Amino acid sequence: MKNIVLIGGSYGIGLAIAELMHTDYQLYILARTAPQTTLNVTYIPFDVTSDELPLGLLPDTLDGFVYCPGSINLRPFKGLKLENFEQDMQINFFQLVRCLQALLPKLTTSSSASVVLFSSVAASMGMPFHSSISAAKAAVEGFAKALAAEYAPQLRVNVIAPSLTHTPLADKFLNSELKQEKANERHPLKQYGQAIDLAEMAAFLLSEKARWISGQVMHLDGGMSTLLVHS
Repeated sequence: MKNIVLIGGSYGIGLAIAELMHTDYQLYILARTAPQTTLNVTYIPFDVTSDELPLGLLPDTLDGFVYCPGSINLRPFKGLKLENFEQDMQINFFQLVRCLQALLPKLTTSSSASVVLFSSVAASMGMPFHSSISAAKAAVEGFAKALAAEYAPQLRVNVIAPSLTHTPLADKFLNSELKQEKANERHPLKQYGQAIDLAEMAAFLLSEKARWISGQVMHLDGGMSTLLVHS
């Protein structure tokens, strides 16, 4: 059974991935809180912003790595301070790099390891009030492509770039019927995302079904980044 590490798998997209994959993989969930459900996983308490990775509690060989922590910091540029950009870069990018560097020896021991990272539709589209998160997620995309090139064919690295998805992190944008209706209307497919939509893609990218895919940014965004639909 293949070993997969999920950084941040206790709720939202990470939990959806765990619920989808826990019967076929040995999952190691590293998060501040335990998943609020009974799953066949190994839970290890871990705060990505402050704790050292518990490498001794993980197997010598890892076949997959998923980094789920992120932020949604939407404010006008004039209202942002440098510290706000630094905070978004820390959680979305720098801590990702720290975790991946620590786990790389275990990932490169596998014959077909896969890394799945998360970006945002805002990294490729000009969206107002997204300057900080756009910068952080664009860093993730550029990093993933470079890493995929450097470690091919030993390691596959791909990115999922969603639009607004219904998770606890995004609850304030979807916590009323009116907000949900407006969110639906912004997407050509007339629906915002669900955690399971992203989990299905992550599971595919981690599997051998995606053995010929690397260095890609998969846009799961209801058509937002590529389609212009007339009303």
